[in-house]
Amino acid sequence: MKPYKGYSATVSFDEDALLFHGEVLGIRDVITFQARTAEELPKAFHDSVDDYLEWCAQDGTDPEKPFSGSLSLRATPELHRRMADAAARNAKSLNQWMVEALGDRANEDLGSVLRIG
Repeated sequence: MKPYKGYSATVSFDEDALLFHGEVLGIRDVITFQARTAEELPKAFHDSVDDYLEWCAQDGTDPEKPFSGSLSLRATPELHRRMADAAARNAKSLNQWMVEALGDRANEDLGSVLRIG
């Protein structure tokens, strides 16, 4: 399932209740949804995001946006040097190299997790 209005979510299945439970990722506000079937998940997800945005508009507050795209990273000086060397060997900026390396790792880690978005 694709992100909706810039928001993505994670989903788990409760075997006892026979329900899918979802939660929007990347914001401090809590947006959840549930569905009985996988086919109902996109609508439940969209409805919850729409309800959140409507609530923010009625309350006069700005909705939280998931992730700005700016990330601060702390590393040891040795790791910093090794990453810079690896980036240079690949004719890439350190930022470009880190984005690709972290993206590859995130894809590996998320490969076995059911995600929406």
